[in-house]
Amino acid sequence: MTSGRPSSTAARRPARLRGARIDSRVARLRASHHYGFVLSAVIGAFLFAILAPDARWTGSALVLLLGGTLVCALWTAGIARADSRPSVALVAAAAAMVVVNLTVGGRATAGAVQVLAGLLAVADVVVIGRGVVDQGEVNRDSVRGAIAVYVLLGLVFTFSYGTIAVLSHTPFFAQGTDGTRAVRTYFSYVTLATLGYGDYSPAGTPGRALAVSEALLGQLYLVTVVTVLVSRLRGRDPDGGGLIPRG
Repeated sequence: MTSGRPSSTAARRPARLRGARIDSRVARLRASHHYGFVLSAVIGAFLFAILAPDARWTGSALVLLLGGTLVCALWTAGIARADSRPSVALVAAAAAMVVVNLTVGGRATAGAVQVLAGLLAVADVVVIGRGVVDQGEVNRDSVRGAIAVYVLLGLVFTFSYGTIAVLSHTPFFAQGTDGTRAVRTYFSYVTLATLGYGDYSPAGTPGRALAVSEALLGQLYLVTVVTVLVSRLRGRDPDGGGLIPRG
């Protein structure tokens, strides 16, 4: 006989359904490769690099920011969950470097922070690029991902310049200074965009080689990647029916 009251299984069903809806919504967000969050994190790292004071703690904060961006990019690209072992190990390694940098200090530690930040930025570029390619189509999120990669390229070279400045015994710039992190970030993006202001220029061969490589990479990337993505996005059918045939 039934008592007229809902069974415990039936009572638990709505909660499970609500949980399933949340899980499916998260899965859809992940599967959609929504790069708005990733792009926001990348822009945040850029702004922090150019606006924060040139102190030891800011290098540690950048490592954490770029590590968190990589975890977000891995999740968005569908490569690893945010709570997966690789993601946890990545955060733990970044946190360990932060502790060492804040407690030990010194030239070698500062150089290691620059190298780690640069490697994290490179990893961000690779993961975001893979996620954009895996989409197999041109849409707003693929453009967001491409823009995030472009901004990250400037950070990669910023940390490369910082590594040379920290580990070299001669000034990085021909103006007789290593510059602050903000100055090196400014120089990196001026070079990436090939503006050529000329107020700062690298003094040694490694810096000059990196600067030329960055200028070439920046121009090739804008011409070949971003321009193609934006032009194809504009050619899409506004009703969502795919690309509009040209000619």
